[in-house]
Amino acid sequence: MKKYGLNELREKYLAFFESKEHLRLPSFSLIPKNDPSLLLINAGMAPLKNYFMGIETPPSKRVTTCQKCIRTPDIDNVGKTARHGTFFEMLGNFSFGDYFKREAIHWAWEFLTEVLEIPKEKLYASVYLEDDEAYDIWTKEVGLPEEKVVRLGKDSNFWELGTGPCGPCSEIHFDRGEKYGCGKEDCTIGCDCDRYIEIWNLVFTQFDKQPDGTYEKLPNPNIDTGMGLERLACVMQGVDNLFEVDTVRRILDTVCKMAGKEYGKDYKNDVSIRVITDHIRSTVMMVSDGVIPSNEGRGYVLRRLLRGAARHGRMLGIEGIFLCDLADTVVDESKEAYPELETNRKYIKQIIQAEEERFASTINQGLSMLEEIINEKKAKNDKSPLSGETAFKLHDTYGFPLSLTQDIMSEHGFDVDVDGFRKEMEAQKEKARAAIMNRESSWQMGDAKALSKYPKTEFVGYEVDECTSNILAIFAKSDDGMDEVEQADSGMSVIVLTGKTPFYAESGGQEGDIGIISTETGLVKVLDTVKTNDRWRHIGVVESGVVTKGQEGNLKVDVKNRRATERNHSCTHLLHKALKMVLGDHVHQAGSSVNAKRLRFDFNHMKALTKEEIQKIEDIVNSQIDKGMEVKTEIMSVDEAVKSGAEALFDEKYGDSVRVVSMGDFSKELCGGTHVKNTASIGLAKIVHEGAVAAGIRRLEVYTGSGAREYLVNNLNILENISGTLKTAVHDTYAKVESLVEENKALSREVSELKKKMALGSTEDVLKNAKEINGITVATGRFDMLDANSLRDLADSLRGKMETGFVLLASGLDEKVSIVCAATKSAVQKGVDCGRIVKEAASMCKGGGGGRKDMAQAGGKDASAIDKMLASVEDIFKKQLD
Repeated sequence: MKKYGLNELREKYLAFFESKEHLRLPSFSLIPKNDPSLLLINAGMAPLKNYFMGIETPPSKRVTTCQKCIRTPDIDNVGKTARHGTFFEMLGNFSFGDYFKREAIHWAWEFLTEVLEIPKEKLYASVYLEDDEAYDIWTKEVGLPEEKVVRLGKDSNFWELGTGPCGPCSEIHFDRGEKYGCGKEDCTIGCDCDRYIEIWNLVFTQFDKQPDGTYEKLPNPNIDTGMGLERLACVMQGVDNLFEVDTVRRILDTVCKMAGKEYGKDYKNDVSIRVITDHIRSTVMMVSDGVIPSNEGRGYVLRRLLRGAARHGRMLGIEGIFLCDLADTVVDESKEAYPELETNRKYIKQIIQAEEERFASTINQGLSMLEEIINEKKAKNDKSPLSGETAFKLHDTYGFPLSLTQDIMSEHGFDVDVDGFRKEMEAQKEKARAAIMNRESSWQMGDAKALSKYPKTEFVGYEVDECTSNILAIFAKSDDGMDEVEQADSGMSVIVLTGKTPFYAESGGQEGDIGIISTETGLVKVLDTVKTNDRWRHIGVVESGVVTKGQEGNLKVDVKNRRATERNHSCTHLLHKALKMVLGDHVHQAGSSVNAKRLRFDFNHMKALTKEEIQKIEDIVNSQIDKGMEVKTEIMSVDEAVKSGAEALFDEKYGDSVRVVSMGDFSKELCGGTHVKNTASIGLAKIVHEGAVAAGIRRLEVYTGSGAREYLVNNLNILENISGTLKTAVHDTYAKVESLVEENKALSREVSELKKKMALGSTEDVLKNAKEINGITVATGRFDMLDANSLRDLADSLRGKMETGFVLLASGLDEKVSIVCAATKSAVQKGVDCGRIVKEAASMCKGGGGGRKDMAQAGGKDASAIDKMLASVEDIFKKQLD
């Protein structure tokens, strides 16, 4: 067989099915769109689910893709074997009610045997036990010998997931040869050995499973096939596993070069090399598609992958930050198929580097925490396992995998409560699932099937703000979600579907329109508008009368709200371009939220904006508003739009035709939102807030038009009130306030110094009342006039007056507890540990803290407990020395 590279195989597959009149679609983003059931895309058909269910109309009845996928159920096994990985590419050809089994089987055979020239004698097929049609196609039409077509049961060759579309499948297997076999005479497809590997699964979706367990035939059966690109490459390149495939091997070799290790010489090193190789592939793809490291959802998956790779780098002896450089190899190997990787290269590296640096600091904190726990257990002769809660905190906060915690604890003779850890882990997963599923209430989401039986809504809101249309359906809120009703009475919460509407439905960050729907008998106040599969849902409340299905309704958008929203949306386009001009071309929109009050714009940038940068961005935006540029909208193909220079969001998918919004020669973007006719209508833009949303993501909040004017007037009024109070002119107010602040600082320093002198005058009393315990002078005192810094200085001063001593001082300044401990070197040698003592003392004041053996400090919330705590210091001290 000819050895094709992975990139060659991908192109050959897609080109082959294009020749069979399939529409080639680019890979969808790893972030699922409109599918709250998935964290990340994990199969080739996942982004096409609505097409298979008949909810949305596909762009073609025949489609082919190579889909990026992430699967993490086996993440803990990655590296330990060469079989497991988290990232893979899935080749697929799909039919939505067009061709069926005959074409799917024949084309699969043609591609494998004629295009790739795999020897026919190496191929086998399996079919579902009762699928005589597929069996006959393989044996009588393709010509596979009957002994090479195996009938298997439902658990192997029938695809179903609960109720709904399902069907039998046929798998194509490749015979790797006797050396991979088990030696048994009956060894064939289905054997547990490694000889026969599945390379392609053809799913024939021909049934609709009912709630009672029966199967009804689908009127238009579908084809869903999937073939792992890396697995196919293993077969074509004659290698044993995905880490030996050409593109992946080059990443692996780069890891080895960075670590100064040779792959295949040491199992422990090989595990780390494979983990890094796999995890960096997933990381680069996820970051490119817009995932940001976080402690929730898909961001948590990314953080775990990134930190796992970074930790294994340390285990290999790689010093410093290295994953951001390794990302270059991933981009170079895959940019031909995924050009967005090259576009986002700088951004990808910035996000990875920021997370690597964050992990480098947190892992040291985690090690310190673990060391303290081990020392405490040894001191107390506590042989109990490390609690699952603590192990999970190390995992969740500091990035410690359970295995690392177990290894460290084992070195010191301790176990870890693994069951407790797993309970904490499951609780966190449940929390993540709940966060995903609760994005929108179920009744507002509506039942997709219930909505899909009605025709798609005709949107006329680009042209008009008011129209008439028949009410097609009314859904009323119920305890179970939503019920379809014939009519709705006053006070009922409803969703109204109409044939056409001027209401803009929430999309692309722009909030849905509000307004009213009136009929001859009633009125609905529309509070929000959203859409599901091109059906507009007007969500609101029946304000008066009765509204009935079939009535003609007059739909009227709240024009004042719409115009304000349009001003803010158009401003986002100007803002996006201005950000690129000031900060650089790496800036991409990472999210937006636009309503009548304000606009929020999220973008990738690694540091906070300076005042000068913010002012420059604002000035550019307002200069374009002042120019009064015409805002034009054109409909064109995606290719035409991109060629014309239009900005497209890299994680969005667009239809055949797109709306291109141009603002003079300054800005051109693909956008489906509503906009002003001329930039002058925006009036004014004022940036009112800049801050971080996540690592590498910044957010600007902006007011426009009357909102911006109101903001400026309010601030001017405040300024005038301040200048009046200070009895100075408005233009001199800043200088006056600056002078007062400096004066106040100087006075505060004087007061602080006086307090220190007063406290130092009381030190003799502290030393006079000190007690001697086991040859160590123990002194305590309360100084409520001192802050934490002054208290630390005083403790240090008292320590200097002791030969072998320990001092604990406390303050309740402003009802906030501050505690400081200090010990002489000779006291530490006798067993004094300030960190442990201050921790126990602070707990009595509802606080916590820690530090070194010779100096530590803590805080607390309950100042009323200070005296009781000071009275207990002697007992705490004695217990610690025992």
